[in-house]
Amino acid sequence: MWLPLLGLILGLSLGVLTDIQIPAIYENYLSIAVLAALDTLFGGIRANLQQVYDDKVFVSGFFFNIALAAGLAFLGVHLGVDLYLAAIFAFGVRLFQNIAVIRRILISKWEERHIKKDENTV
Repeated sequence: MWLPLLGLILGLSLGVLTDIQIPAIYENYLSIAVLAALDTLFGGIRANLQQVYDDKVFVSGFFFNIALAAGLAFLGVHLGVDLYLAAIFAFGVRLFQNIAVIRRILISKWEERHIKKDENTV
């Protein structure tokens, strides 16, 4: 569980503390890479909450998702087709699904804790 949070904190720190300018030609690639990274991060959080988290799966999925998304965008640019939109759609859908599952898990854990608290006070 600590690996996704460490990566998030490190990435946010580097982004805030540095003044790196990304050329406009790479904007599509960067947006897809960030979306793929967020999808993997929330997938890791979901896996941890479901108690099936594995560091190897997280790290390999992180780099594979970014490479696949960037590869689709690169191929699309050379074919003259906006393939990056397909990656944005796919990662966006998965991101919202992961967030929905995380929300359900947290709500059910909160309800279980609340019920146990009420049983102990009676």
